Amino acid sequence: MSFSIRGIIPPIITPLAGRDEIDEDGLARLLDHLVSSGVHGIFVLGTTGEGPSLSHRLRREMVRATARLLNGRLPLYVGVTDTSIVDAIGLSEVSADSGASAVVAAPPFYFPAGQTELRHWFDQLLTDLPLPLLAYNIPICTKISIERETLESLIEQKNVIGLKDSSGNLDVLRDALALAAEKRPGWPVLTGPEHLLAEAVPLGASGGVTGGANLVPRLFADLYEAASARNAEEVTRLQSLVMRLQELYTIGKYGSAFLKG
Repeated sequence: MSFSIRGIIPPIITPLAGRDEIDEDGLARLLDHLVSSGVHGIFVLGTTGEGPSLSHRLRREMVRATARLLNGRLPLYVGVTDTSIVDAIGLSEVSADSGASAVVAAPPFYFPAGQTELRHWFDQLLTDLPLPLLAYNIPICTKISIERETLESLIEQKNVIGLKDSSGNLDVLRDALALAAEKRPGWPVLTGPEHLLAEAVPLGASGGVTGGANLVPRLFADLYEAASARNAEEVTRLQSLVMRLQELYTIGKYGSAFLKG
């Protein structure tokens, strides 16, 4: 693997010019804004990018356009979460052809599944993936958590290169970090919820996939660096700004407020 999974990796929004059309000018401006602000990677078609809500054609177009506009300036991660393993693999192939660094997959949603079925699903996915996989734990959306036994099986898979934990539970994150340290030292674990970033990095998290970085990427990059350096005074100052920002774009009852804020 020729890239490092660390730092701030914004899960970018999907700029639209219509119901099923990418706003390429807006996408180009967003990417330039992020790259120039010191982030460490780009994640397309994640939760903030509304990946599972987009047509399959639009997802492929978003991957190709992002890869072309990014032009290798940062590692590119592509969300391939889907209820169809065939479609997840198909989008992974488009991602590989476009020059992406890795794909990101959460458990399939809609039909309830147990951990045995989930491990089998990941095994099937990994058999045909053309790119490394970053596993994604987001039970609020999938209604299933990647539990310890399943996580252990993923850590043991060479082609699984890390975990994004969006459980929002610091104890779950601690357990994942401890298991990774025991089974595969150096295996990256990223946090999703931005209010946990300041605590997660000193615990050993590799960084954060923070939606707010779409707006003020330098703030999150600086917070990551301060947390990595254990600069408590600077972390406190920057974290207060993050929380003030979060108060603004989480006004409202539903998660769509976060995306549209």
